[in-house]
Amino acid sequence: MARTFHERDKLSFSEKLTRLGARLRDPEWRRYGFVMASGKLLGLAALLAMMILIPLLLNGSPVHADVPPADRPAAVAAATSAPTAAPPPLPAPPAVAAKDIVNPLNTVWTLVAAFLVFAMQVGFVMLEAGFCRSRETVNVLVECVFDTCLCGILFWAFGYAFMFSEGNGFIGAHWFFLKGAPATYGATGVAILAHWLFQFAFADTCSTITSGAMIGRTDFIGDILYSFAVSGFIYPIIGHWAWGPDGFLATMGSAGKFLPSLGMNFHDFAGSTVVHTIGGAVALAGAIVLGPRLGRKFKRDGGGPMTPHDLTIAVCGGLLLWFGWYGFNPGSTLSAMDFEGIGRVAANTTLAACAAGLTAVSYIYVRTGKWDPGSITNGFLAGLVAITAPCYWVSPFGSVMIGAIGGVIVILGVDLLEYLRIDDPIGAVPVHMMNGIWGTLALGLFASGQYSAIGSDPISPDLSNKLTGLFYGGGFKVLAAQAIGSAIVTVSTLAVSFAVMLAIDAKGLLRLSEDGEHDGLDIHEHGISAYPEYVISALASPAGAPLRVPVPSEKVSGTPTPVPQSL
Repeated sequence: MARTFHERDKLSFSEKLTRLGARLRDPEWRRYGFVMASGKLLGLAALLAMMILIPLLLNGSPVHADVPPADRPAAVAAATSAPTAAPPPLPAPPAVAAKDIVNPLNTVWTLVAAFLVFAMQVGFVMLEAGFCRSRETVNVLVECVFDTCLCGILFWAFGYAFMFSEGNGFIGAHWFFLKGAPATYGATGVAILAHWLFQFAFADTCSTITSGAMIGRTDFIGDILYSFAVSGFIYPIIGHWAWGPDGFLATMGSAGKFLPSLGMNFHDFAGSTVVHTIGGAVALAGAIVLGPRLGRKFKRDGGGPMTPHDLTIAVCGGLLLWFGWYGFNPGSTLSAMDFEGIGRVAANTTLAACAAGLTAVSYIYVRTGKWDPGSITNGFLAGLVAITAPCYWVSPFGSVMIGAIGGVIVILGVDLLEYLRIDDPIGAVPVHMMNGIWGTLALGLFASGQYSAIGSDPISPDLSNKLTGLFYGGGFKVLAAQAIGSAIVTVSTLAVSFAVMLAIDAKGLLRLSEDGEHDGLDIHEHGISAYPEYVISALASPAGAPLRVPVPSEKVSGTPTPVPQSL
């Protein structure tokens, strides 16, 4: 093949000098050269300054060499040879207790994990916005941010008190507005406000899960009302049963407690049940009470799911959620000292997500011949949800199996909702509720019998009481406890959620009006489109209905103004 020569390859050295001289006469080139030279000089100056200043900062003060005694002047030697009074003894250094080091480290670790979990809100916003239609994108943005703000205030006022303070087996009774709360949370040694922040991020996750199945037809007032119920009451009260210091599921199997004959309590390390099953169950109740979006035709009726408007945003949002899960699961150790537990939890989280993504997309490919981006995204999210409860107590092999099964469950769950004509735009119910249940039960199967049943305790782990599942010779005890706890939480959440949704719907505040849904939530509820520079196609409206943009005259006449189909 003949080589292509560029102009710069043909120039001789003298010609290059000539070209340089011509360019230096050009003011634009002189300015460019000045900027380049200035940047290099500034970089060298900064490097030189760092070389001088960093040693001084590290050493604190300049070091001087000691003068040998033979080289000192006679006068100095005579002065120093005179007897002097003995200096007073230095005070003994204060004793440092282990908690003075361990507790701050654990608090910092918990805060870092809390920041990661809170960052998952970015992933949720992107995931939901990408999977919805373009006409309801602004609604997703405002709704997710509003839920976060509302959840923070409610969890400070009474949600945290209901969930984590002592009371009885059903609800906490102290620490309202965080008044009277101790400096640290229980035996963890973690600062109470750091623990509050970490658990607030979990509560916010539960509330956001709920909205995913209700996209595209929920009145914003209705969204505020059910979010108030979820963040303020449903999540913290039911969560207290499993995670509260005296919750009846947390103490189940003990003498004098719930089901003492069982001899085993309920375990949920990071929230497959407490966060994901609760959030998914509320989402299911909301989707059923709302009904499907206008124009949504199911496969039984000759249709199919509505097409997402931006898969790029959706998939990137899913990956951000995966990243945030490294705060969700490893952070639930609440201990930076449990380095082995943190590493095991992080590895198991990764393996489950990878296995679930592969099985989900492969299963869809076998059925359709297509490598579907939505399936692989919801697949790895399903694996993350499933591993959240057992991540501390299973081996890497167990995590792969849990994730692989979860990837198939999410696809079958989508099929089930489609058959039942339940409209879930992003798959919140299959991902969170169904795989939350699966992950909770999977602990009773795959717990390897190697790790303490009480979870993370690096100071004095009780290895005499290990958690062992059915497949590792532990019998049905753990599986039975998990099944009982999961069933109680799921049924209770569904019952309360249906009551809340039906009450809001009875007041006409849950579902948006038909005209509002035709207009699109962005224009009707928020007065702006997420993509104002684009002409939104009429194909985005339900069943090809005319796309209508409300104009000021509608507020007077009440008659909508149609937009021609050509738009």
